[in-house]
Amino acid sequence: MRHDAVAASLPLSTSGFHILLALADGERHGYAISKEVDDATRGAVSLGPATLYRTIKQFLADGWIAEVGDDDDRRRTYRLTARGRRVAQAEAERLEAVVRVARERHLLPALG
Repeated sequence: MRHDAVAASLPLSTSGFHILLALADGERHGYAISKEVDDATRGAVSLGPATLYRTIKQFLADGWIAEVGDDDDRRRTYRLTARGRRVAQAEAERLEAVVRVARERHLLPALG
């Protein structure tokens, strides 16, 4: 995926970015993704089933995540693809730049 194609995908929705973050360190099924997002954000981001599965469907179509074969037909498990990792990294870098500006403008304390 070319850099300009990644950039064209940004910014991600808050829900979308958190779904990619939840998959960044391993495979998860839908409920586990939702639980991870809730835990990581201390409840600030709560994914309803419609949002979760609509976003998963779109990310599957975009090739950002892939379904993993599973012995349990009732539960689908997903993993982040290399393309999805590049998109998540680009979004993290974009957000890091926003935070840097906020620090420069004294909206957040300086580091170190």
